[in-house]
Amino acid sequence: MTDSKFALYISVASLVTFLIVAFLGNQNTPETHKPVMEPSDPIAFTNAKTIPLPDRIDLAGEEAPLEIDDVKERLDKELHINSYWHNNTIFLFKRANRWFPVIEAILEKNGIPDDFKYLALIESGLENVDSYAGAAGFWQILKSTGREYGLEINRDVDERYHPVKSTEAACQYLKRSYDKFGNWTLVAASYNRGMRGMQNALDHQKVDNYYDLKLNDETSRYVFRILAIKQIFESPSDYGLNIDKEHLYQPYVYRYDTIRNSTDWVEYAKEKKTTYKTLRIYNPWIQDDDIRIGRNEYYVVSLPDGN
Repeated sequence: MTDSKFALYISVASLVTFLIVAFLGNQNTPETHKPVMEPSDPIAFTNAKTIPLPDRIDLAGEEAPLEIDDVKERLDKELHINSYWHNNTIFLFKRANRWFPVIEAILEKNGIPDDFKYLALIESGLENVDSYAGAAGFWQILKSTGREYGLEINRDVDERYHPVKSTEAACQYLKRSYDKFGNWTLVAASYNRGMRGMQNALDHQKVDNYYDLKLNDETSRYVFRILAIKQIFESPSDYGLNIDKEHLYQPYVYRYDTIRNSTDWVEYAKEKKTTYKTLRIYNPWIQDDDIRIGRNEYYVVSLPDGN
């Protein structure tokens, strides 16, 4: 046998040996190494079911026209999204238990329908978040809008993060919008698009209600997101959510202190037998490590009530 033929023989024999070993190795792979879920597995998605729509649903007593196909389908979409987005929806329940009592009382005092607490819920999840557009707080208020409705916003203080004062400001907007439209569904949509934007859309399309408008995707979904969350909150078990009340976040219990002089917040927290972190949690409107207070000015600070 020539050297070249011998080398070819060795190469072929090595390749055959490798293929045999690989084949046998795959045959002996333990079951635990196989994929947990094959794409064609008929059992993989049996827990996901379509959700029946309610026979009727309303926002602040104004019924959504579910006999219109696209209205029904838009509600259908938001109900499925929020029902199967379990981790997000569960935490909405947890935080709502802490903050809804505060919001509900302010809405009632201002004559705003109770359903508008769900507007705050879809805006921020009741977290003091900031949006890419510069909106902030539970009600996602822009700086210009906040100042227009009496909120203090500067280096030291941003009352868009104040749970009570921001809710009061939102109520002022909602009342003004209702004075303009006389319809709570349009009021809710205007919170997303703006009063001028909603009026322009109504005038341009020559209709008089939200459900007949062709709108941008965000505003088109907006009211349906509120309706879906309201429906799920009113009947959580119908949407696969088992909410244990013991797991919900409890409302904060406050004591209050009035400060009238410029203050270092770290030292203040130490003096009040708490921490700077806790002080900021209870007063998210505080924006810096200290605050400058002018003559005849004062701030009410919330502190944890140890009693």
